[in-house]
Amino acid sequence: MNRPKLSIIIPTLNEEKNLPLLLESIKKQEFRDYEIIVADAGSQDNTVKIALRYGCQVVPGGHPGKGRNEGAKAAHGEEFLFVDADVLFPKDFLGKFLREVRKRNLDCAGPSLRVHEETLWYELGIWCWNLYFLLTQRVFPHASNCIYAKRRLHDTIGGFDEDIKFGEDCVYARKAAKVGTFRYLSNIFCYVSLRRVRKEGLLRFLFKYIYAELQMLVLRKNITHEHEFEYRFDHYSEPKK
Repeated sequence: MNRPKLSIIIPTLNEEKNLPLLLESIKKQEFRDYEIIVADAGSQDNTVKIALRYGCQVVPGGHPGKGRNEGAKAAHGEEFLFVDADVLFPKDFLGKFLREVRKRNLDCAGPSLRVHEETLWYELGIWCWNLYFLLTQRVFPHASNCIYAKRRLHDTIGGFDEDIKFGEDCVYARKAAKVGTFRYLSNIFCYVSLRRVRKEGLLRFLFKYIYAELQMLVLRKNITHEHEFEYRFDHYSEPKK
């Protein structure tokens, strides 16, 4: 059996609504040399059944950082793509993204983001988000939702910090940039969900992210306790009836 070039790693918990949409968008990609690993944190819905139905390998997960690390341990590829379950890939995303990172010989990278349902305010918000990530990529790197990394870099930095409860993806990007080449690719994008904004409200959402950013940027402090934001991995799941 040939080893896949790319291992797509998806941490999940009760993602039966979003996971099939992501997997369908992966299935439609022209690039096919991949495996998909779902690191599940004990879903009580049909997440695991859906993953198996699509031919994914399922491994025990945990909080997102741990789930990504556990997925990487089970991976066979030399390149990793860590993807949140509520992401969607546009047509030929994988081919374009991988060609770009390989052409530029990047060790770690993130695509720019767009939202599923575009309104003027959300378009403006995501434009500001992307611009900030782009302008700070050389001094204070960020990545979220979809992160590419070479296996050797992932191993060198020790993977994701499992003690960090919020913003572990951005910390990963900063650690990666210290030992390898990181870039935020503004010319390639994937779609992300607005469910966090809807669940918490726009003002609360903005406050949370600005607060976390100031903690990391000014105080050099990471969010390591769930109670700081009352954050849980399944915080955005729909309540069961």
